Amino acid sequence: MTDNQNTAKKRKALILLSSATQLPLRLPVEIGSISTGFFLVELAQILKEFEKDYEFTFCTPDGHTPQLDINGMSLPFMATSKLTKATISQMLSHKSFAEHHPELVERRTEELELAYRHLGALSVSEILPHTDPEAASMRNDLVTAFSQRPTKPYLSAQSLVEKHRDPNDDFSIADFDFIHLPGGHAPMVDFRDSPWLGEIINLAYENNVILSMICHAPIAMTSARFRIDQSGQPKDYPNHPFIGATITTVPKHGELIALSVSYPKIPDHKTRLTYYVDVALKEVGYNVETTLDAGAIKVIWDPALKLLTSNGPQSIDVQAKQLRAIVG
Repeated sequence: MTDNQNTAKKRKALILLSSATQLPLRLPVEIGSISTGFFLVELAQILKEFEKDYEFTFCTPDGHTPQLDINGMSLPFMATSKLTKATISQMLSHKSFAEHHPELVERRTEELELAYRHLGALSVSEILPHTDPEAASMRNDLVTAFSQRPTKPYLSAQSLVEKHRDPNDDFSIADFDFIHLPGGHAPMVDFRDSPWLGEIINLAYENNVILSMICHAPIAMTSARFRIDQSGQPKDYPNHPFIGATITTVPKHGELIALSVSYPKIPDHKTRLTYYVDVALKEVGYNVETTLDAGAIKVIWDPALKLLTSNGPQSIDVQAKQLRAIVG
């Protein structure tokens, strides 16, 4: 059987990534922004779970290539459901953590191989003052490894909608079983209040396509209140079907912890983001459920809306299994 015949038999999924590379800060004013990107751990398990029987299409809001966040390479994130325990263990063991957890190193290596294969050449975010030193030590090798990969095409949200509408193009959003949106801080920049993303989200609902979002990616649901008219102009869509939906995301209190002790923290400065995802979602009418323990697993499935959300990298394995069960 030829490769083309194999591909033709595969089901289809859309991966919608942020292409943002800088995360604006409210404080400190003199810094302005920090380097950012998407978290591979929040995508790789989906690629691993579905690559044998799915063909992936990749999209970013502007069609630019996404940037990998080096901070997402920190080994405790690879522990997923045991994230909190692994984070504490790393803090106590320092340099010996990787030696004591070869299974996490192996998972990270496997996830990078998935990225090389599916995502192609990527840039890697800059090292920040509080980037995990073990992850930071990988950056130069990752930059080299990704630079040697072929450049892969990424559709823009606009081109995806236009292809869907083009009667001469056999492309259709209805052909996708699901759309997965990984997190990391990058989605805070280009997923919020985006009319073209709003059109995709509403088309997914109208075409019975599952929406899967993790960590910061549910901020994309602020975009559901917009559509794109037939002339390509954005328009308000206040009565969209997702109004009042129950979803989850990274909580503000978890974000504040990270801004105090983790990689976004600017040394010797109070560090604050321009907004918080859960607050922004509540402001536009969503019922947002979070966990007191920011490292606890939270996954919410709304079968009527075909909307699956989770609260961070600790939940990705559960989310991938649930997504598989849903699509069959």
